[in-house]
Amino acid sequence: MNEAMDALEARAHRQLERLRDLADRMAAVRVRETSTDGAVTAVVDGNGALVDLELSGRIAELSPAEFEQTLVSTTASAARRAFAERGALVTDFNEEAAEDSK
Repeated sequence: MNEAMDALEARAHRQLERLRDLADRMAAVRVRETSTDGAVTAVVDGNGALVDLELSGRIAELSPAEFEQTLVSTTASAARRAFAERGALVTDFNEEAAEDSK
């Protein structure tokens, strides 16, 4: 019985370490996206939150509406990529967990 308990404890420890690793990897996600005209560069985290924004001198050539569209579309594109990266991390985690439970 002690051997079974040790195996269960070891499995739970591995799962906890994998969960911590997943959390660390998800927290480390950063995606940088630059607009096609180079006017806007947005960096978002794994939650899609804007963490850095760079504006080049090219923004002076844009109307307010064009600037708004460029800013929003560039940031949204970065967020989509960040969500895809997080999704891949979760998929990998789930596949590892399924293998471990066999």
